[in-house]
Amino acid sequence: MADAGRLSERLMLMDEAAWARHANPWSGWSRLATLPLLSLAVWSRVWIGAWAWAPVALVLTWVWVNPRLFPVPRRTDNWMSQGVLGERVWLARRKVPIPAHHARAAMILSGLSGGGAMVLGLGLWALSPGWTVAGLVLSMGAKLWFLDRMVWLRQDMAGEG
Repeated sequence: MADAGRLSERLMLMDEAAWARHANPWSGWSRLATLPLLSLAVWSRVWIGAWAWAPVALVLTWVWVNPRLFPVPRRTDNWMSQGVLGERVWLARRKVPIPAHHARAAMILSGLSGGGAMVLGLGLWALSPGWTVAGLVLSMGAKLWFLDRMVWLRQDMAGEG
């Protein structure tokens, strides 16, 4: 069974060119707005009813377009680019094994992010601002921590750590 990261990569049709462009820090940083925007789009059902599918579709389109929108970066020696490059290392871990401490941390952080997404989903379903914000904070916080681990993984695997 494929893990969520590789499944997402396949669904997004991420080829070498898309990954190279996604390493642009503008791609990574602007993509951080996705979960709050998706939450707002789902919440908009309160104001616009069934028309909420339009902003949801728009955000999901952004998710697909974002890694292809920005040019290949001139430099990748910044935190976000290193995090994206580290994600590539993480996704290739079955072909090129990674240190156990990185695998363990990444799995824990992925679980926390997924747990946050479930809390977020509950908050959006119940239209609870508290649960929605808690889910966003947990999910995005864990994702940012995961990205930081991916920077560390990338540096270790490149012999820079």
